[in-house]
Amino acid sequence: MEIDPHNLPKEAGILRQIVLQLLGVVEEQDRLLERVQHQLQQLLRQRYGPKRERIDENQLFLFAAQIIAAARQAKAAEPGAQGSGASGTTRRVHGKGHGRKPLPASLERRRVVFDLEEAQRQCRDCQKSMQRIGEDVSERLEFVPASLHVIEEVRPKYACVRGCGVVAAPKPAAAIEKGLPGPGLLAQVAVSKYGDHLPLYRLEGIFRRQGVELSRQTMCDWMGACAELVSPVRERMKQVMLTSKAVQTDDTPVPVLDAELTRTRTGRIWTYVGDRNHPYIVYDYTGNRRGQGPAEFLRSYRGYLQADAYPGYDAMFKNRYGELIEVLCWAHVRRYFYEAQAKDVARATVVLAYVGLLYDVEREARDCHLNADQRLALRQARSRPILEDIKNYLEAEKPKVLPKSLMEDAIDYTLKSWTALLCYCQDGDLEIDNNGAERSLRSIVIGRKNWLFYGSDAGGRTGAVLSTLIASCTRQLIDPFAYLRDLFARIAAHPQNQLDELLPDRWQLAHSSAQP
Repeated sequence: MEIDPHNLPKEAGILRQIVLQLLGVVEEQDRLLERVQHQLQQLLRQRYGPKRERIDENQLFLFAAQIIAAARQAKAAEPGAQGSGASGTTRRVHGKGHGRKPLPASLERRRVVFDLEEAQRQCRDCQKSMQRIGEDVSERLEFVPASLHVIEEVRPKYACVRGCGVVAAPKPAAAIEKGLPGPGLLAQVAVSKYGDHLPLYRLEGIFRRQGVELSRQTMCDWMGACAELVSPVRERMKQVMLTSKAVQTDDTPVPVLDAELTRTRTGRIWTYVGDRNHPYIVYDYTGNRRGQGPAEFLRSYRGYLQADAYPGYDAMFKNRYGELIEVLCWAHVRRYFYEAQAKDVARATVVLAYVGLLYDVEREARDCHLNADQRLALRQARSRPILEDIKNYLEAEKPKVLPKSLMEDAIDYTLKSWTALLCYCQDGDLEIDNNGAERSLRSIVIGRKNWLFYGSDAGGRTGAVLSTLIASCTRQLIDPFAYLRDLFARIAAHPQNQLDELLPDRWQLAHSSAQP
């Protein structure tokens, strides 16, 4: 309805319709403004603000003092509350030590002696020669730059004196047949790009300073060949990882060049994190974010799947009911209410205080090194009452919040996902959040800021394969360079039915037992 402010109708009914229409427009504009302000706050926080979702202690005192007091009283009333909560024993957790850490004994020591001159060894009082009674030893850490060297592979040839033929010793299989690089160089390029996040043009400059011209295109081709070579190992890691009791998953966007477009398009890197008994991090690349990617990857998996509330997983949980058990993440719940503080600080702070109590229980279980059964008992005793309080509070507050507000979104997300959010209290092997998967994507995000994009879908698959090996080594505290160098040297001639020997943890065990 067009409104002329200089010629308003005099009928009360029409004026009432105009007022209602204007109120609807104002309400819609207020909602739009609230959304825009929220987006602006999130962008400013991502750019300049702290990343951790902490709550103001003053707000916590004002709005959640009763919650904390009740929790402390419940904890004090529990039998054995002075112990670990489940095992009845207390383990003191020592803080980090201060001062300089000792240098590793594995480093090479080069002894440099600073001795006195012959004349300085004479006693100043009696002029007699002084005897050596000991020495002071201090250590200084030095750096020797990495160097390239050429390996000449010599094969003597032998010929029959009668001219029957010529023979020579066979060469061992190489990672890249008839290629220039040795396994150490290939491992260095792979770890530098996918572990240390150096783009290939920087490596090109590093090698140039050492007098060797290696183009980025050449090194890119090397990485593609290496990824294809070790793909069976990554596939075997995937098979073992999918036997986990619980798998965590998440995804992150990656720009990808496309010859048919004038700009990059968006691909996805998916991470799948195995449990502590299957400590592998396996990445998968897809050209889009459709649910077919994770559905195909997890086709043979049976067990707990912990993820965010990405709608692409819904069909999997529905179609494979009983095979896949959904476990959601309390860190995502906390993030919803943290973002809702801008418009409803009272309710948001109360929920954040409740969630903080849940994490206090997890921290206690971790600090006391509880096993799965002990952690489950602790959660049942301490976390379940807090969870019931959260649900009751949200159900009571839901009718009071503004419709289509950030607080309503946070409450709806939590209540609709309640069964999956409660799941972690049913098994001590499960985690309260999906942070393990999010941490595993940190290297991809940091790398994306450096190498900027994948050159193609094939480049995305190459990155997923090599990043899988490096991230799994990092998780198990294995030197990825040493592992990849040995893997590239052996994989071409290694039997396919013995791939388990090349998995990072099995490789580490074999090498540690072989050392004297």
